[in-house]
Amino acid sequence: MPGIAELALGAAPIAGGAMMGVIAGNLKPPDVRGLIAKDLDLLDRIPLEQAERRARLQASIDQRIDDLISAGERTRELRQAAMSYEGNWRDIVVFICAILFTVVWWNVDHDRTNWLVMFVAMILLSVAAGIYAGRGVLRAVRHFMRNRDGGQ
Repeated sequence: MPGIAELALGAAPIAGGAMMGVIAGNLKPPDVRGLIAKDLDLLDRIPLEQAERRARLQASIDQRIDDLISAGERTRELRQAAMSYEGNWRDIVVFICAILFTVVWWNVDHDRTNWLVMFVAMILLSVAAGIYAGRGVLRAVRHFMRNRDGGQ
């Protein structure tokens, strides 16, 4: 069974990267709304005689609310930009680079423990990049044909 052990050892860098991605996806930002609610509760508990402290806390709460609103607007803008993305020349460059790296990896010594795992991963990456590049090229051709027919 040394072949399976070598394959598992060769897959370790890819599995580690995938695990790191999963962990990064599970990180949760602080609950800003909960913090604002706690601060508002604290503001209610501060006696009216401590006007300066109440004013400073109210300013802090107002700043958090403004930050929350601006973060929501930025998120909406980013989401609209992501949804309107139709592909461009960078997809083609990524596809070419993935193909070139796969060819380079083919010429690496096949006795390396992680050679097969990395080669399969590079093929899958090349296919995914090719799909995105092909989709962008197809849209560009359709757009060109539509403009050419409309101009005549």
